[in-house]
Parts: sequence; C-alpha cells; structure tokens
Amino acid sequence: MSDTSQVNTSRLVSDLKAVITDTEELLKLTAGQAGDKITDVRSRLGDRLGAAKGRLSEFEEEVVARGKVVAKATDDYVHDNPWRAIGAAAGVTFLLGLLIGRR
Repeated sequence: MSDTSQVNTSRLVSDLKAVITDTEELLKLTAGQAGDKITDVRSRLGDRLGAAKGRLSEFEEEVVARGKVVAKATDDYVHDNPWRAIGAAAGVTFLLGLLIGRR
C-alpha cells in the first residue's frame, strides 16, 4: 500500500468514526422526541449506523491483515538479505543527513 493511499485510508477511517460518533450523539439527543416521522428516521438511522460500524470494523481488520502481510514480507526480506537492508538503510540515512545539513 502506498503512503498516499495509506494516508487517505487513515483519513477515511477517522472521518467515518467521527460521523458514527456524531450520529450516535444525535440519536441520544432525539430520544425524547415523539412522532411517527422522527421514530421512522431514528429507526433507519440506527440500522444504517449498525451497518456502517460493521463495515468499518471489517475494513479495519482487512487493513491490519494487509499490514501484517507487508511486515512479514519485509521481515523475510531483511532476514534473507541483511547486507542489502543495512546498505539501503545507510544510504537513506546518508541522504537524509545531507538534506538536513543543507538547512
């Protein structure tokens, strides 16, 4: 998963969590309201909220599972090629040092 898609995914998850929290608060605040329309809307909103929570939970599980796969592949690569990993880390560190030193 690229950095951009990971940031977008993280932002999407946090936005959905905020919407779910706001919706739960709205349901609590309108609990004392009477009327057929408000009861119908609250019922539909509750159903959709439950479905959204379920999908968000599944999505988070999938992201965690993919992250574990990537971490395992990285770990295997580093164990199979330790000197390449050390060289790549040294090269990146050197370049970062150059960039920071220019400031």
